[in-house]
Amino acid sequence: MYSKEELAELIIKNPEEFNSYKKNAGDNLDLTELDFSNITIEEVDFTGAELAGTTFTDSHLSNVNFNGCDLNAADFTRANIVECDFSESILNGTDFSYAAVNYCNFTDADMAGSIVKEADLSNSDLSASLNLSATRADDTTIWPDNDLLPDEFDTNYSSKDDEDGEEENSMSDY
Repeated sequence: MYSKEELAELIIKNPEEFNSYKKNAGDNLDLTELDFSNITIEEVDFTGAELAGTTFTDSHLSNVNFNGCDLNAADFTRANIVECDFSESILNGTDFSYAAVNYCNFTDADMAGSIVKEADLSNSDLSASLNLSATRADDTTIWPDNDLLPDEFDTNYSSKDDEDGEEENSMSDY
């Protein structure tokens, strides 16, 4: 049985051994609040893991399986994320600011409160994601083509005055 810190070392130094251990250990591994900043993670299977509060800032993630993970308040700021699977994950409050998120799958992922400011979501499939209209975006967020977004999702960011005359930033369908 590995400690959380030993599992983090396995993920970084020997992902094949981590995947083998994970397969035998099953879901619900506690990997919360670990720091994977400034590293490359490729072909790691986190399926069903608890990753709430985990940091992936400035990291490169490729072919990583986050299916069914709890990623509440995880930090992917400035990460380069390619061909990763976030399906059925909980991404409430997850920060993708300034990240490049390309060719990723978000089927049935709960996006409520996710931050995608200045993020590039090109070619990622958000068509069956949940609560996408409750994400925090801005006019520099790059959305995928409409066929990769939920029906009637409005990618236009608007800035309008509220009743007190102060400027309020919001998504038009938020």
